Amino acid sequence: MKASLAELEAIAAVARHGGFRAAARELGMSSSALSHAVAALEERLSLRIFNRTTRSVTLSDAGERFIADIAPALAAIDRAIENAGISSGSVSGTLRLNMAPGAARMLLVPLILEYGRRYPNVEVEIVTDNALVDVIGKGFDAGVRLAEAVPTDMVAIPIVPTIRSLVVGSPGYFSNRPKPLAPGDLLQHRCIRARMASGKLYRWEFEKHGQSILIDAPGSLTLDASDLMLTAVLEGAGLAYIAEASMSDHIATGHLIPVLEDWSPPYPGLSLYFAQRRQMPARLRAFIDLIREQNASGGVLPKG
Repeated sequence: MKASLAELEAIAAVARHGGFRAAARELGMSSSALSHAVAALEERLSLRIFNRTTRSVTLSDAGERFIADIAPALAAIDRAIENAGISSGSVSGTLRLNMAPGAARMLLVPLILEYGRRYPNVEVEIVTDNALVDVIGKGFDAGVRLAEAVPTDMVAIPIVPTIRSLVVGSPGYFSNRPKPLAPGDLLQHRCIRARMASGKLYRWEFEKHGQSILIDAPGSLTLDASDLMLTAVLEGAGLAYIAEASMSDHIATGHLIPVLEDWSPPYPGLSLYFAQRRQMPARLRAFIDLIREQNASGGVLPKG
């Protein structure tokens, strides 16, 4: 009895995802078509690979042995295809990425434009959304989000391992006001509040020596984009709580003054995430390789 490569890919996808729905999304086919294809192969091989119930799909003992036998061969085929595509310079197609606007601004020059220079035959499309979207359902190759927001069923590759946000104000704002020395002092200041994609107001988070504090920042201006907050704080409209990387030049030149730095430790940063799949497009593999190369050489973002 023979099985085609497509049939083996289908079996491996169902085993990897633990069900037909997610596997069908990866393979670009309907769940019912995938189920029928797997059942037909099982009948032809006289082998029950999966135990099916209304609630779950699990490998049978024979199925586990079957997957263990075919996995090395499938992995070798994948590596050969990926290496051939990248080494031959034939990386092409469209790389579609979804990310928050702030992440796009942060990564555009050091990562995305560098990728475009290396792989001129790839069209890169960046779509920004403040809200988390279903990257697979929307047809994206991958997404970029803070590590804590990456869905648990996705593969994550760190891009910026840590990020730090700082409270900043302009010299003009502090000309007739004392600088806050503890988070509670913010209650006596004008703050530029942040509206999250969920609609909730962001509560400013601080931590020191194991003590965590959340502050409902007071203020008469609420914005939903970090670039608008940066403009407002530079104009002296109040204090803002913004990612340090997005305003490091303004801090270095003295146009912004950071406060409460000892209450602002770094937190897990940005990750690229994508659905686990047996065969990865060469365009995405090349993007991941660039991320890893840059991280090995010191990181995507400049230090200091």
